[in-house]
Amino acid sequence: MNVNEFLQRLSDALAGERQALLENDIDGLMRHTQDKLSALRALEAAMPQGEEGRLRELAEANRANGALLARRRREVNWALRHLGRTESAPSYDAKGQSSLLRGGRSLAVA
Repeated sequence: MNVNEFLQRLSDALAGERQALLENDIDGLMRHTQDKLSALRALEAAMPQGEEGRLRELAEANRANGALLARRRREVNWALRHLGRTESAPSYDAKGQSSLLRGGRSLAVA
């Protein structure tokens, strides 16, 4: 593969990652993130010369995806807080137990 093909793979992976984030598609997000990492490793090995503008464009797309991911994480944390859960600490301890999670709270009394 040449550098342009690696750049296109990275571009496609970033576009797929963004679409998966917008659609809340966790499987697609994982798949496209792996594709992105693979393309980045290939580009790193090829060290493209003269493609700085395209690389900056793709880096900006990656930052935008990161911002979208951070927003989704804040939304999830907000929902967890309102359901009586918190994600401020790790969910599992070294033994794989979820002792740090609090129990749910009552939302209504019948």
